[in-house]
Amino acid sequence: MSIINEYLSLKEFKTIVFENKEVEVSDAVQNRVMESFNFLKEFSTNKVIYGVNTGFGPMAQYRIKDEDRIQLQYNLIRSHSSGTGKPLSPVNVKSAILARLNTLSLGNSGVHPSVIHLMKEFINRDITPLIFEHGGVGASGDLVQLAHLALTLIGEGEVFYKGERRQTKDVFEIEKLEPIQVEIREGLALMNGTSVMTGIGIVNVNNAEKLLDWSIKCSCAINEIVQAYDDHLSSELNNTKRHFGQQEIANRMRTNLKDSKLVRKREEHLYSGENKEEVFKEKVQEYYSLRCVPQILGPVLDTVNEVAKVLENEINSANDNPIVDVKNKHVYHGGNFHGDYISLEMDKLKLVVTKLSMLSERQLNYLLNSKINEILPPFVNLGTLGFNFGMQGVQFTATSTTAENQMLSNSMYVHSIPNNNDNQDIVSMGTNAAVITSKVIENAFEVLAIELITIVQAIDALEFKNEISSVTKEMYNEVRKIIPTFKEDQVMYPFVQQVKDYLMK
Repeated sequence: MSIINEYLSLKEFKTIVFENKEVEVSDAVQNRVMESFNFLKEFSTNKVIYGVNTGFGPMAQYRIKDEDRIQLQYNLIRSHSSGTGKPLSPVNVKSAILARLNTLSLGNSGVHPSVIHLMKEFINRDITPLIFEHGGVGASGDLVQLAHLALTLIGEGEVFYKGERRQTKDVFEIEKLEPIQVEIREGLALMNGTSVMTGIGIVNVNNAEKLLDWSIKCSCAINEIVQAYDDHLSSELNNTKRHFGQQEIANRMRTNLKDSKLVRKREEHLYSGENKEEVFKEKVQEYYSLRCVPQILGPVLDTVNEVAKVLENEINSANDNPIVDVKNKHVYHGGNFHGDYISLEMDKLKLVVTKLSMLSERQLNYLLNSKINEILPPFVNLGTLGFNFGMQGVQFTATSTTAENQMLSNSMYVHSIPNNNDNQDIVSMGTNAAVITSKVIENAFEVLAIELITIVQAIDALEFKNEISSVTKEMYNEVRKIIPTFKEDQVMYPFVQQVKDYLMK
């Protein structure tokens, strides 16, 4: 069980979201939240505080009567539950709930402890609110998406429960849960924040880490298939560049290939003094997609690591407005809900994932084009040339999917559109950035799945199964459980999907 206390590490966050570890809230957090709630309730008497006794956004100039304060919060939640498009996946929503829970646990929001208690129950009982992809501009945070979360916390709207989309009130009856009772500003506190874009961002980082690991393994396997020289992976070469990512990628590749019988030593061939021909039979250097993997994937690794740091900072930050400061007995108005940090990091992440998918597509093309690899039949066709087609058909899918990634990699961070009567005159589009990044990542898994099927076909074509490294051999065996060696043409889409599922698990 994970205890929400002073600081939630990204590692612990992931165990809750991806390994279904249960959550508990410490007594210290409950006391801190209660103290914040009590302070705001007392402090707000005879003071003008945004969202407590004022309207919202450009309507903040209007005072709200004391008897209407509570209804104001319900009005805000219901009116902003206006998302459209596809529902966010349950894992993205679970991640968003945890991000919001942790933020509110800091005691800077003035909410009643019942709010974090009910969100905890949602996580532990696997209840995920219906939240749509479209609606957020990421300025006052994820207003629309978080309104859908708040809607379920007041017992309204819909949730996903045991694989079904159901009315929240029905699930509450089954689980014997009670909706929160809005006290002061629970509506605004739940909705003002970056928790949806951040939650999706953490899922994206988790999947990007998997992608990177598979890309390294595929790159190693292709270097084995072509019996490449290993000096482009050497520490001596890569340590002359002072980038952690490049050095680490090269190190991982050396580790993966340590027991391979196929990679070669340059000194045993081109440095042997035995090459007298005018045109060398041995390739002096491989194509960039094989030789420059540390230089290409290094920036990917560095970027993924940096994005993870920003996300960890965000889940442990107060991204609310206004900020309740119990220690200094004050309430500060500002813009901590603005999502620029997350928007920029998601743009960075989708850029490097797109580059990773481009590398995969080029490696795939290298294997399929017999004129450049000079060792494999066209399209790694193990059947009859001209009569069978091998991997020809799926290359179109990989190419088109990579092209889509290139298009989707246009920045959301710089696509601000003013709205809200120009109150929100510059916005982050962080939620859109996070959602689009998740699409780019899923596309990349599809490209890698096609590349991986081609790799195992190539290993069989060259009869290298017993010479490849143990890491490549394990990958080969798992894929062959899904799709046995084939010569005759067959319908490929089920196999591509199954290999993609294997990569993403």
